[in-house]
Amino acid sequence: MTGSNPHLQDLDSYGTDEMASALETWGDGNVWHEIRYLLANCRGRVLDIACGTGKTMVLNSQNPNLELYGCDISDLLIQKAVDRGIEAAKVKVADATNMDYPDDSFDYSYSIGSLEHFTEEGIGKFIGECHRVTRLGSFHMIPVSRSNTNEGWMKTEQSFFNNSPGWWLAKFKQRYETVMELDSLWNDPQSNGRWFLCFKS
Repeated sequence: MTGSNPHLQDLDSYGTDEMASALETWGDGNVWHEIRYLLANCRGRVLDIACGTGKTMVLNSQNPNLELYGCDISDLLIQKAVDRGIEAAKVKVADATNMDYPDDSFDYSYSIGSLEHFTEEGIGKFIGECHRVTRLGSFHMIPVSRSNTNEGWMKTEQSFFNNSPGWWLAKFKQRYETVMELDSLWNDPQSNGRWFLCFKS
């Protein structure tokens, strides 16, 4: 179903216990395995953008070569991350389109199932901020349309862009010279998951 306004995000949903509960199982059997493999040979400081309750941070903490940080726009979700034992100094409430981290604060960053929920202007700002705060590479899993066409802004449980891989690739290439694509095992009735692996020169 087409969404009502592609210039607005459904921010209210991120402050609910229902959303927090959904985020505890969302990546089971697919994207949570995939991000661990993508980071397996990485070292250094890593930022989980839109980290939610911190579940993915906990899974990645099994890699002793990573120092993990997270940010999310939801106070409730960040508090749940702290409640589960993540050090409070390593997570913060932040807008991913305007983060207050200094340039090149992190060696790597990633987001999973987040960027598609931003407005088109916000997508550009989000990618720009990833480029600014990340020194080496930034990895993003995004649902892309099963039709491989640009279906635009639509709404199921949340509003999101359901567009082609090429539409997303063009967004990333505005900031990054090197962008690799990998299929994800994640899928739903409208979309298939696609990783965009973005590297600075």
